Amino acid sequence: MKNAQLTAVAKFRALHESGCFVLPNPWDVGTAIYSEHLGFKALATTSAGFAFSRGRPDGGVSLDEMLRHIREIATATPLPVNADFLNGFADEPEAVATNTRLCIAQGVAGLSIEDNTGNSAAALYEKNPASERIRAARRAINASGIPVVLTGRCEAWLVGSPDPLRVALERLTSYAEAGADCLYAPGVQEPNEIEQIVNAVAPKPINVLVSGFNCQLTVSQLADLGVRRISVGSGLALAAWGAFLRSAQIIKKDGSFSLLAQNAASAELNELFRGKS
Repeated sequence: MKNAQLTAVAKFRALHESGCFVLPNPWDVGTAIYSEHLGFKALATTSAGFAFSRGRPDGGVSLDEMLRHIREIATATPLPVNADFLNGFADEPEAVATNTRLCIAQGVAGLSIEDNTGNSAAALYEKNPASERIRAARRAINASGIPVVLTGRCEAWLVGSPDPLRVALERLTSYAEAGADCLYAPGVQEPNEIEQIVNAVAPKPINVLVSGFNCQLTVSQLADLGVRRISVGSGLALAAWGAFLRSAQIIKKDGSFSLLAQNAASAELNELFRGKS
């Protein structure tokens, strides 16, 4: 696996060097294969999308389950895969480093570490410990000999910080100094705020999440702001859930199967997956 992984890492790093690319977030092997079929150049896992498929809330999946899932996606196609690795499944830097090594071993080309504690009473790790966690992940990557792309995530918008832009700017610049290759503040949606983040961490690239709250932004608009990488998080998984919920609800409520007329064609999927088996 190591040679294939090194090739994927090199491709992933090259994508971050110029231009702007989209990372779709498949939540299982089938959606990973279809994303490759469409011509995307890289993929990313989605912690929420995977958790929902297991009947769990986001963050409710164990480390071992997540590692198995990450390996499944990383081996489903030859495309580089970035792992949504939540908070590294640990609080202390050394434990983050240990788990980062485990994540690298699943064949990923990149991984993200966020500063969300999962504890509503203190939603974000303090700034210095949060930076030390990024630094520990960086050390683990360097020691592995596989230069996966490390993304430092600030969750200020998602946890409802009262001044999320200030928090994100302070933390993302600190995470960049701690060794993050790419910076990410999911939830930012105002173009001027995105541009401020781009400028604050330059020349390092930033990732912007496009989801229901900012889906009016296009790839070209984000590229013009200097964004290098765009992901959709749980957006595609939620689109699938939306279609399922609407169809199931109308069947139960009205006895109508009309929405099934909008289904994907099973013949198309059979043909695609037959070629992959």
